[in-house]
Amino acid sequence: MINLTPNATKAIRRFIKGSETPVAGLRIFVSGGGCSGLQYGLRLEPQKGDDDFEFTIDEFTLLVDPMSRPMIEGITVDFVDSLTQTGFKFNNPNATGSCACGQSFSA
Repeated sequence: MINLTPNATKAIRRFIKGSETPVAGLRIFVSGGGCSGLQYGLRLEPQKGDDDFEFTIDEFTLLVDPMSRPMIEGITVDFVDSLTQTGFKFNNPNATGSCACGQSFSA
């Protein structure tokens, strides 16, 4: 299960509405990188991949590839807009460590 806070839902809605092309869903993925070894990524997708897992939360379709799914199971995605930080923030119960910025983790 993936959880979205009300602030994340509002931000995603704004990004989808502002997209110049049709959007099939929001992809949440994990890739190598960042100071802790793994990093989160989000992007609007024009179409669903054949092997994607599809989750409907509120009015959104979230797409997750098979490699990322076990690493983000149970994650909570928030959106922060403050003087010191603007962007998505991830709270991952599967992470064994993370960096101070919250964008990178280890599993």
